[in-house]
Amino acid sequence: MVYIVNKFNIFKSEKYPHQNFASKINVLPLGGYLIIIFFTIFDYKNIEFSFIYILSLFIIGALSDLKKFNSPKYRLAAQFLIVIIFIINFDVKIISTRLQFLDFLMANYYFNLFFVTFCFLILINGTNFIDGLNGLVILYYISIILILKLSGLNFEIYNNNFYIHNILLILGLLFVLNFLNKIYLGDSGSYLIGFLFAYYLITIYEQNPHMSPFFIILLLWYPCFENLFSIIRKQRFKKSAVEPDTKHFHQLLYFFIAKKSKFNQKLYVNNFTSIIINIFNILIFFIGSNYIDKTNIQVMLICFSLITYLSLYFLLFRYRYKKIN
Repeated sequence: MVYIVNKFNIFKSEKYPHQNFASKINVLPLGGYLIIIFFTIFDYKNIEFSFIYILSLFIIGALSDLKKFNSPKYRLAAQFLIVIIFIINFDVKIISTRLQFLDFLMANYYFNLFFVTFCFLILINGTNFIDGLNGLVILYYISIILILKLSGLNFEIYNNNFYIHNILLILGLLFVLNFLNKIYLGDSGSYLIGFLFAYYLITIYEQNPHMSPFFIILLLWYPCFENLFSIIRKQRFKKSAVEPDTKHFHQLLYFFIAKKSKFNQKLYVNNFTSIIINIFNILIFFIGSNYIDKTNIQVMLICFSLITYLSLYFLLFRYRYKKIN
């Protein structure tokens, strides 16, 4: 696949921002292509009811990677249209949040519809926001699957437990290729992973009503908060909330490790930074998985994660831009 893309210069040898955090070689955003091929060949029958939505999101991401769909606002509008039609057609709902005032609002069909759509969009774009280091996104979602499996939850998707093993297989393949700096997810891959996991985790919560919904929030806190924090941060500095920048947490941490470590290659710094972030999240997930029905403990872990993120972010930001000045 890489050979064909390079031979016909499909991506026109564009220098993608991801490469600045890896190496000087041309790393291609082919992750989404592998995912869509996987679904088409191996799992089409399991997801044929939603394949048109998966394909539509893939096309939006692929066009973005090809620099043919450059407007973030129009991409967000297209995502909104696809997601809201999907939610209406398949009656995707969040039944209970264990917060009385919010459950009262969620009883209204239209509020529930737009709240669920908002959650999908936050995760889809948050996943794209953290796709800046090798293995960061992929290992993050592999960790979620493994933690859910270890928790002993009912974990069938489409009444087929084997399906989730196929997801692990394709994510494992993507992780190896990404970690070795052969390909990365790109917009197409991160959009697909965010969309699929938004639906999977809502389905898993419905199948396990004893589980606190805040455990699901804990599992997704990082990409979702990265997105929300980025919007607030950009508005604070009067920047467009939808335009990309290089002030995300993983980018600041990469810079710090690059300056403080003895690694002499960008790829090593890249991979090490990704591992550090995922180790923290895996530990948080593991603690939470031992108290999946305890909302108070899940809220404490979420708050601890947010405080840790914000504390480190401001320290790293100060270090990064103090050095520049």
